[in-house]
Amino acid sequence: MDRITTSYVETFRTEQSLPVGDVATTFEHFANYCILSDSYDEEFSVPDVHTGGGSDLTLDGVAILVNGVLVTEIDEIEELLRTNGFLDVRFVFIQAKTASGFSGEEIASFGDGVLEFFAEEPVLPMSDRIVHLRELMAWIYDHSVQFKHEKPTCELSFVTTGKWVDDQHLLGKIMRAEAKLADTNLFSRVALKPFGATEIQASWTRSKNAASVEFTFANKVTVPDIPGVTESYVGVLPLNEFLRVVSDPESGSIRKHIFYDNVRDFQGDNPVNSEIARSLGTVEGRDRFAVLNNGVTLVARSLRNTGNKFFVSDYQIVNGCQTSHVLHNSREELPDSLGVPFKVIATNDEEVINSIITATNRQTQVTDDDLYALSTFQKQLEAYMGAFDERHRLHYERRSKQYNTASVEKVRIVTKTLEMRSFAAMFLDEPRRAANYYSELKPQVGKTIFSPTHKIEPYYTAAFAYYKLEFFFRNGQIPVSFKPARFHILMVARYLAAGSEMPAFTANKIEGYAKKVNDVLWDDQNAVDLFKAACAVIDSVQEGVPLTRESVKPQSFTDAVLKVVKAR
Repeated sequence: MDRITTSYVETFRTEQSLPVGDVATTFEHFANYCILSDSYDEEFSVPDVHTGGGSDLTLDGVAILVNGVLVTEIDEIEELLRTNGFLDVRFVFIQAKTASGFSGEEIASFGDGVLEFFAEEPVLPMSDRIVHLRELMAWIYDHSVQFKHEKPTCELSFVTTGKWVDDQHLLGKIMRAEAKLADTNLFSRVALKPFGATEIQASWTRSKNAASVEFTFANKVTVPDIPGVTESYVGVLPLNEFLRVVSDPESGSIRKHIFYDNVRDFQGDNPVNSEIARSLGTVEGRDRFAVLNNGVTLVARSLRNTGNKFFVSDYQIVNGCQTSHVLHNSREELPDSLGVPFKVIATNDEEVINSIITATNRQTQVTDDDLYALSTFQKQLEAYMGAFDERHRLHYERRSKQYNTASVEKVRIVTKTLEMRSFAAMFLDEPRRAANYYSELKPQVGKTIFSPTHKIEPYYTAAFAYYKLEFFFRNGQIPVSFKPARFHILMVARYLAAGSEMPAFTANKIEGYAKKVNDVLWDDQNAVDLFKAACAVIDSVQEGVPLTRESVKPQSFTDAVLKVVKAR
Protein backbone atom coordinates (compact mmCIF):
# COMPACT_ATOMS: atom_id res chain seq x y z
CA MET A 1 0.00 0.00 0.00
CA ASP A 2 1.12 3.58 -0.61
CA ARG A 3 1.97 5.83 2.33
CA ILE A 4 -1.34 7.76 2.35
CA THR A 5 -3.54 4.67 2.22
CA THR A 6 -1.42 3.01 4.91
CA SER A 7 -1.88 6.07 7.14
CA TYR A 8 -5.66 6.09 6.58
CA VAL A 9 -5.94 2.37 7.29
CA GLU A 10 -3.96 2.70 10.53
CA THR A 11 -6.11 5.63 11.65
CA PHE A 12 -9.20 3.55 10.90
CA ARG A 13 -7.80 0.54 12.79
CA THR A 14 -7.16 2.69 15.86
CA GLU A 15 -10.60 4.32 15.74
CA GLN A 16 -12.28 0.93 15.41
CA SER A 17 -10.12 -0.74 18.10
CA LEU A 18 -9.19 -3.53 15.69
CA PRO A 19 -6.26 -5.83 16.53
CA VAL A 20 -2.77 -5.14 15.16
CA GLY A 21 -1.14 -7.48 12.67
CA ASP A 22 -3.55 -8.78 10.04
CA VAL A 23 -3.18 -6.07 7.39
CA ALA A 24 -5.32 -7.83 4.76
CA THR A 25 -8.31 -8.24 7.09
CA THR A 26 -7.96 -4.68 8.39
CA PHE A 27 -7.98 -3.42 4.81
CA GLU A 28 -11.15 -5.41 4.14
CA HIS A 29 -12.81 -3.70 7.11
CA PHE A 30 -11.48 -0.34 5.89
CA ALA A 31 -12.85 -0.87 2.38
CA ASN A 32 -16.21 -2.02 3.73
CA TYR A 33 -16.45 1.05 5.94
CA CYS A 34 -15.52 3.50 3.19
CA ILE A 35 -17.80 2.03 0.54
CA LEU A 36 -20.81 1.78 2.82
CA SER A 37 -20.26 5.19 4.42
CA ASP A 38 -20.50 6.77 0.97
CA SER A 39 -24.23 6.06 0.90
CA TYR A 40 -25.12 5.14 4.49
CA ASP A 41 -24.75 7.89 7.05
CA GLU A 42 -25.51 6.12 10.33
CA GLU A 43 -22.89 4.60 12.61
CA PHE A 44 -22.55 0.86 12.13
CA SER A 45 -20.42 -1.95 13.48
CA VAL A 46 -17.83 -2.92 10.86
CA PRO A 47 -17.82 -6.62 11.87
CA ASP A 48 -21.53 -6.73 11.01
CA VAL A 49 -20.79 -6.28 7.29
CA HIS A 50 -17.53 -8.25 7.09
CA THR A 51 -17.79 -11.64 5.40
CA GLY A 52 -14.16 -12.34 4.48
CA GLY A 53 -12.73 -15.69 5.52
CA GLY A 54 -13.21 -19.27 4.43
CA SER A 55 -16.10 -20.16 2.11
CA ASP A 56 -16.92 -16.48 1.56
CA LEU A 57 -17.77 -16.65 -2.21
CA THR A 58 -14.89 -14.12 -2.68
CA LEU A 59 -17.05 -11.56 -0.83
CA ASP A 60 -15.26 -9.49 1.82
CA GLY A 61 -18.28 -7.36 2.67
CA VAL A 62 -22.04 -7.66 2.25
CA ALA A 63 -24.59 -5.05 3.31
CA ILE A 64 -28.35 -5.28 2.89
CA LEU A 65 -30.14 -1.97 3.22
CA VAL A 66 -33.93 -1.91 3.51
CA ASN A 67 -35.74 1.43 3.40
CA GLY A 68 -32.43 3.14 4.04
CA VAL A 69 -31.58 1.03 7.11
CA LEU A 70 -28.73 -1.50 7.40
CA VAL A 71 -30.34 -4.78 8.47
CA THR A 72 -28.78 -7.92 9.89
CA GLU A 73 -31.89 -9.85 10.94
CA ILE A 74 -35.20 -10.81 9.34
CA ASP A 75 -37.00 -9.33 12.35
CA GLU A 76 -35.59 -5.91 11.46
CA ILE A 77 -36.93 -6.19 7.91
CA GLU A 78 -40.34 -7.24 9.23
CA GLU A 79 -40.38 -4.21 11.53
CA LEU A 80 -39.52 -1.86 8.65
CA LEU A 81 -42.23 -3.42 6.51
CA ARG A 82 -44.79 -2.98 9.30
CA THR A 83 -43.74 0.62 9.88
CA ASN A 84 -43.33 1.79 6.29
CA GLY A 85 -45.66 -0.55 4.42
CA PHE A 86 -43.13 -1.26 1.65
CA LEU A 87 -39.63 -2.56 0.88
CA ASP A 88 -36.96 -0.47 -0.87
CA VAL A 89 -33.85 -2.67 -1.04
CA ARG A 90 -30.17 -2.26 -1.89
CA PHE A 91 -27.66 -5.12 -1.95
CA VAL A 92 -24.04 -3.95 -1.54
CA PHE A 93 -21.07 -6.28 -2.15
CA ILE A 94 -17.39 -5.48 -1.62
CA GLN A 95 -14.16 -7.24 -2.55
CA ALA A 96 -10.94 -5.74 -1.19
CA LYS A 97 -7.36 -6.55 -2.21
CA THR A 98 -4.17 -4.97 -0.86
CA ALA A 99 -2.53 -5.66 -4.24
CA SER A 100 -1.30 -2.66 -6.22
CA GLY A 101 -3.16 -3.61 -9.40
CA PHE A 102 -6.43 -4.90 -10.85
CA SER A 103 -6.93 -8.49 -12.02
CA GLY A 104 -9.53 -9.38 -14.63
CA GLU A 105 -9.78 -12.90 -13.25
CA GLU A 106 -10.43 -11.61 -9.73
CA ILE A 107 -13.10 -9.19 -11.00
CA ALA A 108 -14.80 -12.06 -12.85
CA SER A 109 -14.57 -14.27 -9.76
CA PHE A 110 -16.10 -11.47 -7.68
CA GLY A 111 -19.05 -11.22 -10.06
CA ASP A 112 -19.50 -15.00 -10.03
CA GLY A 113 -19.47 -14.97 -6.23
CA VAL A 114 -22.32 -12.45 -6.16
CA LEU A 115 -24.18 -14.54 -8.75
CA GLU A 116 -23.78 -17.59 -6.52
CA PHE A 117 -25.09 -15.58 -3.56
CA PHE A 118 -28.43 -15.15 -5.37
CA ALA A 119 -28.56 -18.66 -6.88
CA GLU A 120 -31.64 -20.71 -6.01
CA GLU A 121 -29.52 -23.85 -5.89
CA PRO A 122 -25.96 -22.79 -5.01
CA VAL A 123 -23.16 -25.34 -5.36
CA LEU A 124 -20.20 -23.62 -3.68
CA PRO A 125 -19.52 -24.00 0.06
CA MET A 126 -20.64 -21.03 2.18
CA SER A 127 -19.77 -19.77 5.65
CA ASP A 128 -22.46 -19.43 8.31
CA ARG A 129 -22.35 -15.66 7.80
CA ILE A 130 -23.06 -15.94 4.07
CA VAL A 131 -25.81 -18.51 4.71
CA HIS A 132 -27.48 -16.12 7.17
CA LEU A 133 -27.33 -13.22 4.71
CA ARG A 134 -28.83 -15.43 2.02
CA GLU A 135 -31.73 -16.11 4.38
CA LEU A 136 -32.39 -12.38 4.57
CA MET A 137 -32.15 -12.13 0.78
CA ALA A 138 -34.58 -15.02 0.29
CA TRP A 139 -37.08 -13.47 2.73
CA ILE A 140 -36.93 -10.19 0.82
CA TYR A 141 -37.68 -11.83 -2.53
CA ASP A 142 -40.40 -13.98 -0.96
CA HIS A 143 -42.09 -10.66 -0.14
CA SER A 144 -41.41 -9.02 -3.50
CA VAL A 145 -45.05 -7.96 -3.75
CA GLN A 146 -44.09 -5.35 -1.13
CA PHE A 147 -41.44 -3.70 -3.34
CA LYS A 148 -42.47 -0.03 -3.39
CA HIS A 149 -41.34 1.18 -6.78
CA GLU A 150 -38.95 -1.29 -8.35
CA LYS A 151 -36.82 -4.34 -7.77
CA PRO A 152 -33.72 -4.11 -5.54
CA THR A 153 -30.45 -2.64 -6.75
CA CYS A 154 -27.21 -4.65 -6.81
CA GLU A 155 -24.05 -2.62 -6.19
CA LEU A 156 -20.56 -4.15 -6.39
CA SER A 157 -17.31 -2.43 -5.42
CA PHE A 158 -13.91 -3.96 -6.26
CA VAL A 159 -11.21 -2.25 -4.19
CA THR A 160 -7.42 -2.40 -4.54
CA THR A 161 -4.52 -0.09 -3.68
CA GLY A 162 -3.57 0.33 -7.34
CA LYS A 163 -4.48 2.92 -9.97
CA TRP A 164 -7.61 2.55 -12.11
CA VAL A 165 -7.04 3.67 -15.71
CA ASP A 166 -10.13 2.39 -17.62
CA ASP A 167 -8.28 -0.58 -19.08
CA GLN A 168 -10.46 -2.02 -21.88
CA HIS A 169 -9.84 -5.63 -20.88
CA LEU A 170 -10.90 -4.92 -17.29
CA LEU A 171 -13.88 -2.87 -18.45
CA GLY A 172 -14.97 -5.86 -20.50
CA LYS A 173 -14.76 -8.10 -17.43
CA ILE A 174 -16.89 -5.59 -15.51
CA MET A 175 -19.51 -5.37 -18.26
CA ARG A 176 -19.72 -9.17 -18.49
CA ALA A 177 -20.17 -9.50 -14.70
CA GLU A 178 -22.89 -6.83 -14.76
CA ALA A 179 -24.65 -8.52 -17.67
CA LYS A 180 -24.71 -11.91 -15.94
CA LEU A 181 -26.32 -10.40 -12.87
CA ALA A 182 -28.77 -8.33 -14.91
CA ASP A 183 -29.86 -11.48 -16.76
CA THR A 184 -31.24 -12.89 -13.49
CA ASN A 185 -34.02 -10.25 -13.66
CA LEU A 186 -33.71 -9.85 -9.90
CA PHE A 187 -32.57 -6.22 -9.98
CA SER A 188 -33.64 -2.84 -11.28
CA ARG A 189 -30.00 -1.80 -11.60
CA VAL A 190 -26.61 -3.55 -11.47
CA ALA A 191 -23.34 -1.64 -11.16
CA LEU A 192 -19.78 -2.87 -10.55
CA LYS A 193 -17.45 -0.01 -9.66
CA PRO A 194 -13.64 -0.27 -9.40
CA PHE A 195 -11.86 1.62 -6.61
CA GLY A 196 -8.15 2.29 -6.73
CA ALA A 197 -6.06 4.06 -4.10
CA THR A 198 -7.23 7.51 -5.20
CA GLU A 199 -10.90 6.55 -5.08
CA ILE A 200 -10.77 4.77 -1.71
CA GLN A 201 -8.79 7.65 -0.18
CA ALA A 202 -11.44 10.10 -1.38
CA SER A 203 -14.14 7.86 0.07
CA TRP A 204 -12.38 7.82 3.46
CA THR A 205 -12.12 11.62 3.40
CA ARG A 206 -15.84 11.95 2.62
CA SER A 207 -16.68 9.67 5.53
CA LYS A 208 -15.06 12.17 7.91
CA ASN A 209 -17.20 15.09 6.76
CA ALA A 210 -20.62 16.19 7.98
CA ALA A 211 -23.66 15.94 5.68
CA SER A 212 -23.70 18.77 3.15
CA VAL A 213 -25.69 19.78 0.09
CA GLU A 214 -25.99 22.62 -2.40
CA PHE A 215 -29.36 23.71 -3.76
CA THR A 216 -31.06 26.70 -5.41
CA PHE A 217 -33.61 28.53 -3.24
CA ALA A 218 -35.00 31.33 -5.40
CA ASN A 219 -38.54 31.84 -4.07
CA LYS A 220 -37.72 32.96 -0.54
CA VAL A 221 -37.78 35.87 1.86
CA THR A 222 -35.33 36.66 4.63
CA VAL A 223 -36.68 36.42 8.17
CA PRO A 224 -35.85 39.39 10.44
CA ASP A 225 -33.11 38.94 13.07
CA ILE A 226 -33.87 36.39 15.79
CA PRO A 227 -31.72 35.95 18.93
CA GLY A 228 -29.62 32.80 18.68
CA VAL A 229 -30.23 32.42 14.91
CA THR A 230 -27.47 33.37 12.49
CA GLU A 231 -29.86 33.73 9.54
CA SER A 232 -33.14 32.22 8.36
CA TYR A 233 -35.31 32.08 5.27
CA VAL A 234 -38.81 30.95 4.39
CA GLY A 235 -40.21 30.25 0.95
CA VAL A 236 -41.13 27.60 -1.59
CA LEU A 237 -38.56 25.12 -2.95
CA PRO A 238 -39.13 23.30 -6.28
CA LEU A 239 -39.39 19.53 -5.89
CA ASN A 240 -36.24 18.82 -7.92
CA GLU A 241 -34.20 21.05 -5.57
CA PHE A 242 -35.92 19.63 -2.50
CA LEU A 243 -34.97 16.10 -3.56
CA ARG A 244 -31.33 17.20 -3.68
CA VAL A 245 -31.64 18.03 0.02
CA VAL A 246 -33.24 14.76 1.16
CA SER A 247 -31.80 12.21 -1.33
CA ASP A 248 -28.41 10.55 -1.59
CA PRO A 249 -26.79 11.69 -4.87
CA GLU A 250 -25.29 8.25 -5.57
CA SER A 251 -28.08 5.80 -4.76
CA GLY A 252 -31.09 8.12 -4.98
CA SER A 253 -32.41 6.72 -1.68
CA ILE A 254 -33.63 9.03 1.04
CA ARG A 255 -31.01 10.27 3.52
CA LYS A 256 -32.32 8.66 6.71
CA HIS A 257 -29.76 10.31 8.96
CA ILE A 258 -30.94 13.87 8.30
CA PHE A 259 -34.19 13.04 10.12
CA TYR A 260 -32.37 11.77 13.22
CA ASP A 261 -33.40 14.71 15.38
CA ASN A 262 -36.97 14.39 14.18
CA VAL A 263 -39.33 13.19 16.87
CA ARG A 264 -40.99 10.48 14.79
CA ASP A 265 -39.70 8.13 12.12
CA PHE A 266 -41.63 7.79 8.88
CA GLN A 267 -44.99 6.27 9.75
CA GLY A 268 -45.60 4.61 6.37
CA ASP A 269 -48.99 4.67 4.68
CA ASN A 270 -50.93 5.88 7.72
CA PRO A 271 -54.15 7.88 7.13
CA VAL A 272 -52.40 11.27 7.10
CA ASN A 273 -49.60 10.19 4.75
CA SER A 274 -52.05 8.36 2.50
CA GLU A 275 -54.13 11.53 2.25
CA ILE A 276 -51.04 13.56 1.31
CA ALA A 277 -50.21 11.03 -1.40
CA ARG A 278 -53.79 11.04 -2.73
CA SER A 279 -53.84 14.82 -2.82
CA LEU A 280 -50.59 14.89 -4.78
CA GLY A 281 -52.21 12.55 -7.28
CA THR A 282 -54.58 15.29 -8.46
CA VAL A 283 -53.83 18.48 -10.38
CA GLU A 284 -55.73 20.52 -7.83
CA GLY A 285 -53.84 18.93 -4.94
CA ARG A 286 -50.47 19.62 -6.53
CA ASP A 287 -51.43 23.24 -7.28
CA ARG A 288 -52.47 23.81 -3.66
CA PHE A 289 -49.71 21.81 -1.98
CA ALA A 290 -47.59 24.85 -1.12
CA VAL A 291 -50.42 26.44 0.88
CA LEU A 292 -52.07 23.33 2.35
CA ASN A 293 -48.98 21.50 3.63
CA ASN A 294 -47.20 22.57 6.84
CA GLY A 295 -43.89 22.23 5.02
CA VAL A 296 -40.36 21.22 5.92
CA THR A 297 -37.92 22.89 8.32
CA LEU A 298 -34.17 22.50 7.82
CA VAL A 299 -31.74 23.49 10.59
CA ALA A 300 -28.09 23.85 9.56
CA ARG A 301 -25.07 24.47 11.74
CA SER A 302 -23.26 25.91 8.74
CA LEU A 303 -24.79 27.94 5.90
CA ARG A 304 -23.25 29.82 2.99
CA ASN A 305 -25.23 31.44 0.23
CA THR A 306 -24.50 33.49 -2.84
CA GLY A 307 -27.71 34.91 -4.25
CA ASN A 308 -30.04 31.96 -4.68
CA LYS A 309 -27.31 29.32 -4.28
CA PHE A 310 -27.32 27.78 -0.81
CA PHE A 311 -24.68 25.48 0.64
CA VAL A 312 -25.56 23.89 3.99
CA SER A 313 -23.57 21.38 6.04
CA ASP A 314 -24.20 19.52 9.29
CA TYR A 315 -27.92 19.88 8.71
CA GLN A 316 -31.08 18.10 9.81
CA ILE A 317 -34.77 18.08 8.91
CA VAL A 318 -36.45 18.82 12.25
CA ASN A 319 -40.02 19.01 10.96
CA GLY A 320 -41.52 17.47 7.83
CA CYS A 321 -40.29 13.88 8.12
CA GLN A 322 -43.62 12.50 6.87
CA THR A 323 -43.94 15.04 4.06
CA SER A 324 -40.35 14.42 2.91
CA HIS A 325 -40.85 10.66 2.68
CA VAL A 326 -44.16 10.94 0.84
CA LEU A 327 -42.64 13.33 -1.71
CA HIS A 328 -39.59 11.10 -2.16
CA ASN A 329 -41.74 7.98 -2.61
CA SER A 330 -43.98 9.78 -5.14
CA ARG A 331 -41.17 11.58 -6.99
CA GLU A 332 -41.57 9.70 -10.28
CA GLU A 333 -45.20 10.84 -10.62
CA LEU A 334 -44.68 14.49 -9.59
CA PRO A 335 -43.49 17.48 -11.65
CA ASP A 336 -40.10 19.00 -10.82
CA SER A 337 -41.82 22.36 -10.40
CA LEU A 338 -44.03 21.25 -7.50
CA GLY A 339 -43.65 23.83 -4.73
CA VAL A 340 -42.61 22.57 -1.29
CA PRO A 341 -43.03 24.99 1.67
CA PHE A 342 -39.51 25.28 3.08
CA LYS A 343 -37.70 26.98 5.97
CA VAL A 344 -33.94 27.22 6.38
CA ILE A 345 -32.57 28.17 9.79
CA ALA A 346 -28.86 28.52 10.53
CA THR A 347 -27.85 28.23 14.19
CA ASN A 348 -25.34 26.53 16.47
CA ASP A 349 -27.38 27.21 19.60
CA GLU A 350 -28.62 23.87 20.94
CA GLU A 351 -31.35 25.57 23.00
CA VAL A 352 -32.69 27.27 19.88
CA ILE A 353 -32.61 23.98 17.97
CA ASN A 354 -34.52 22.17 20.72
CA SER A 355 -37.07 25.00 20.83
CA ILE A 356 -37.57 24.73 17.07
CA ILE A 357 -38.07 20.96 17.29
CA THR A 358 -40.55 21.33 20.14
CA ALA A 359 -42.52 24.14 18.49
CA THR A 360 -42.69 22.67 15.00
CA ASN A 361 -43.77 19.24 16.25
CA ARG A 362 -46.53 20.44 18.56
CA GLN A 363 -48.94 20.25 15.64
CA THR A 364 -48.34 16.49 15.33
CA GLN A 365 -49.20 13.64 17.67
CA VAL A 366 -46.05 13.88 19.76
CA THR A 367 -46.10 13.54 23.54
CA ASP A 368 -44.21 15.60 26.10
CA ASP A 369 -42.28 12.43 27.00
CA ASP A 370 -41.15 12.13 23.38
CA LEU A 371 -39.95 15.71 23.36
CA TYR A 372 -38.17 15.36 26.70
CA ALA A 373 -36.45 12.17 25.60
CA LEU A 374 -35.32 13.97 22.45
CA SER A 375 -33.88 17.03 24.16
CA THR A 376 -33.23 17.43 27.88
CA PHE A 377 -32.44 13.84 28.86
CA GLN A 378 -30.26 13.31 25.81
CA LYS A 379 -28.34 16.49 26.52
CA GLN A 380 -27.72 15.42 30.12
CA LEU A 381 -26.59 11.99 28.99
CA GLU A 382 -24.15 13.43 26.46
CA ALA A 383 -22.64 15.74 29.08
CA TYR A 384 -22.39 12.96 31.68
CA MET A 385 -20.66 10.47 29.37
CA GLY A 386 -18.20 13.09 28.18
CA ALA A 387 -17.26 14.16 31.71
CA PHE A 388 -15.14 11.09 32.51
CA ASP A 389 -11.40 10.78 32.01
CA GLU A 390 -10.19 9.49 28.64
CA ARG A 391 -10.12 5.78 29.61
CA HIS A 392 -13.71 5.82 30.85
CA ARG A 393 -15.20 8.41 28.50
CA LEU A 394 -17.93 7.63 26.00
CA HIS A 395 -19.29 9.82 23.21
CA TYR A 396 -23.08 9.99 23.13
CA GLU A 397 -24.31 10.75 19.62
CA ARG A 398 -27.42 12.91 19.91
CA ARG A 399 -27.31 13.71 16.21
CA SER A 400 -26.07 11.67 13.29
CA LYS A 401 -22.38 11.95 12.32
CA GLN A 402 -21.82 14.21 15.33
CA TYR A 403 -18.29 12.86 15.85
CA ASN A 404 -17.28 12.31 12.23
CA THR A 405 -14.75 15.11 12.25
CA ALA A 406 -13.42 14.21 15.71
CA SER A 407 -10.58 11.78 16.31
CA VAL A 408 -12.32 9.33 18.64
CA GLU A 409 -12.54 5.57 18.92
CA LYS A 410 -15.63 4.60 16.95
CA VAL A 411 -16.46 1.84 19.42
CA ARG A 412 -16.82 4.53 22.11
CA ILE A 413 -19.62 6.26 20.17
CA VAL A 414 -23.02 5.49 21.67
CA THR A 415 -26.08 6.02 19.48
CA LYS A 416 -29.59 6.44 20.86
CA THR A 417 -30.56 3.03 19.51
CA LEU A 418 -27.56 1.35 21.12
CA GLU A 419 -28.25 3.10 24.43
CA MET A 420 -31.85 1.94 24.46
CA ARG A 421 -30.89 -1.64 23.67
CA SER A 422 -28.05 -1.80 26.19
CA PHE A 423 -30.11 -0.25 29.00
CA ALA A 424 -33.11 -2.50 28.31
CA ALA A 425 -30.92 -5.60 28.28
CA MET A 426 -28.79 -4.82 31.30
CA PHE A 427 -31.22 -3.09 33.66
CA LEU A 428 -34.72 -4.08 32.47
CA ASP A 429 -33.94 -7.78 31.89
CA GLU A 430 -35.07 -7.41 28.27
CA PRO A 431 -32.18 -8.86 26.21
CA ARG A 432 -34.65 -10.60 23.91
CA ARG A 433 -36.31 -7.35 22.89
CA ALA A 434 -32.98 -5.53 22.77
CA ALA A 435 -31.57 -8.07 20.32
CA ASN A 436 -34.54 -8.92 18.13
CA TYR A 437 -37.60 -6.83 18.87
CA TYR A 438 -36.34 -3.27 19.10
CA SER A 439 -39.68 -1.84 17.92
CA GLU A 440 -41.23 -3.07 21.17
CA LEU A 441 -38.82 -0.86 23.14
CA LYS A 442 -39.72 2.38 21.37
CA PRO A 443 -43.08 2.86 23.14
CA GLN A 444 -41.18 2.79 26.46
CA VAL A 445 -39.29 6.01 25.67
CA GLY A 446 -40.15 8.57 28.33
CA LYS A 447 -41.55 5.84 30.58
CA THR A 448 -39.27 2.94 31.52
CA ILE A 449 -36.49 4.24 29.22
CA PHE A 450 -35.23 7.86 29.18
CA SER A 451 -37.74 8.79 31.88
CA PRO A 452 -37.31 12.36 33.21
CA THR A 453 -37.29 10.93 36.75
CA HIS A 454 -34.47 8.43 36.13
CA LYS A 455 -30.94 8.84 37.43
CA ILE A 456 -28.39 9.07 34.64
CA GLU A 457 -25.79 6.62 36.02
CA PRO A 458 -27.32 3.29 34.85
CA TYR A 459 -27.43 4.56 31.26
CA TYR A 460 -23.69 5.20 31.29
CA THR A 461 -23.03 1.81 32.89
CA ALA A 462 -25.07 -0.05 30.26
CA ALA A 463 -23.33 1.77 27.41
CA PHE A 464 -19.85 1.26 28.88
CA ALA A 465 -20.56 -2.43 29.41
CA TYR A 466 -21.56 -2.80 25.75
CA TYR A 467 -18.43 -0.92 24.67
CA LYS A 468 -16.13 -3.17 26.74
CA LEU A 469 -17.82 -6.34 25.56
CA GLU A 470 -17.58 -5.27 21.91
CA PHE A 471 -13.92 -4.35 22.47
CA PHE A 472 -13.20 -7.81 23.89
CA PHE A 473 -15.01 -9.48 20.99
CA ARG A 474 -12.93 -7.55 18.46
CA ASN A 475 -9.67 -8.39 20.19
CA GLY A 476 -10.40 -12.07 20.76
CA GLN A 477 -10.53 -11.91 24.56
CA ILE A 478 -14.14 -13.11 24.52
CA PRO A 479 -14.99 -15.77 21.88
CA VAL A 480 -17.13 -14.33 19.08
CA SER A 481 -19.21 -17.51 19.26
CA PHE A 482 -21.01 -15.82 22.18
CA LYS A 483 -21.94 -12.75 20.12
CA PRO A 484 -25.53 -13.92 19.40
CA ALA A 485 -26.11 -13.66 23.17
CA ARG A 486 -24.28 -10.34 23.73
CA PHE A 487 -27.34 -8.64 25.24
CA HIS A 488 -27.93 -11.61 27.53
CA ILE A 489 -24.29 -11.33 28.60
CA LEU A 490 -24.90 -7.71 29.63
CA MET A 491 -27.88 -8.77 31.74
CA VAL A 492 -25.96 -11.56 33.46
CA ALA A 493 -22.92 -9.32 34.05
CA ARG A 494 -25.04 -6.85 36.01
CA TYR A 495 -26.35 -9.60 38.30
CA LEU A 496 -22.87 -11.02 38.86
CA ALA A 497 -21.25 -7.65 39.56
CA ALA A 498 -23.92 -5.93 41.66
CA GLY A 499 -26.46 -8.54 42.76
CA SER A 500 -30.16 -9.00 42.16
CA GLU A 501 -31.39 -6.37 44.66
CA MET A 502 -31.50 -3.35 42.34
CA PRO A 503 -32.82 -0.01 43.63
CA ALA A 504 -35.40 1.98 41.68
CA PHE A 505 -34.02 4.10 38.85
CA THR A 506 -35.36 7.18 40.65
CA ALA A 507 -33.58 6.41 43.92
CA ASN A 508 -30.20 7.82 44.94
CA LYS A 509 -29.06 4.28 45.78
CA ILE A 510 -29.07 3.36 42.06
CA GLU A 511 -25.91 5.48 41.74
CA GLY A 512 -24.03 3.17 44.12
CA TYR A 513 -25.48 0.09 42.44
CA ALA A 514 -24.25 1.26 39.03
CA LYS A 515 -20.86 2.12 40.54
CA LYS A 516 -20.41 -1.51 41.63
CA VAL A 517 -20.65 -2.54 38.00
CA ASN A 518 -18.41 0.32 36.83
CA ASP A 519 -15.69 -0.61 39.31
CA VAL A 520 -15.47 -4.04 37.71
CA LEU A 521 -15.71 -2.80 34.13
CA TRP A 522 -13.05 -0.13 34.61
CA ASP A 523 -10.42 -2.79 35.37
CA ASP A 524 -9.65 -4.67 32.14
CA GLN A 525 -8.80 -7.99 33.74
CA ASN A 526 -11.78 -7.89 36.09
CA ALA A 527 -14.01 -6.95 33.15
CA VAL A 528 -12.76 -9.88 31.08
CA ASP A 529 -13.30 -12.21 34.03
CA LEU A 530 -16.82 -10.84 34.55
CA PHE A 531 -17.82 -11.40 30.93
CA LYS A 532 -16.24 -14.85 30.90
CA ALA A 533 -18.30 -15.73 33.99
CA ALA A 534 -21.40 -14.41 32.21
CA CYS A 535 -20.55 -16.55 29.18
CA ALA A 536 -20.27 -19.57 31.48
CA VAL A 537 -23.83 -18.93 32.67
CA ILE A 538 -25.02 -18.74 29.05
CA ASP A 539 -23.07 -21.91 28.25
CA SER A 540 -24.66 -23.79 31.14
CA VAL A 541 -28.11 -23.02 29.75
CA GLN A 542 -27.05 -24.13 26.28
CA GLU A 543 -25.43 -27.27 27.71
CA GLY A 544 -22.61 -27.03 25.22
CA VAL A 545 -24.85 -26.54 22.16
CA PRO A 546 -23.46 -23.72 19.93
CA LEU A 547 -25.29 -20.42 20.18
CA THR A 548 -27.22 -19.14 17.18
CA ARG A 549 -29.40 -16.13 16.54
CA GLU A 550 -32.44 -18.38 16.59
CA SER A 551 -31.57 -20.19 19.82
CA VAL A 552 -31.47 -16.97 21.88
CA LYS A 553 -34.76 -15.54 20.54
CA PRO A 554 -37.34 -17.41 22.68
CA GLN A 555 -38.35 -15.85 25.98
CA SER A 556 -37.74 -19.28 27.49
CA PHE A 557 -34.01 -18.84 26.84
CA THR A 558 -33.97 -15.54 28.74
CA ASP A 559 -36.01 -17.06 31.56
CA ALA A 560 -33.58 -19.98 31.84
CA VAL A 561 -30.59 -17.64 31.97
CA LEU A 562 -32.25 -15.52 34.66
CA LYS A 563 -33.06 -18.62 36.71
CA VAL A 564 -29.41 -19.72 36.68
CA VAL A 565 -27.90 -16.33 37.51
CA LYS A 566 -30.42 -15.53 40.25
CA ALA A 567 -29.67 -18.86 41.92
CA ARG A 568 -26.00 -17.91 42.36
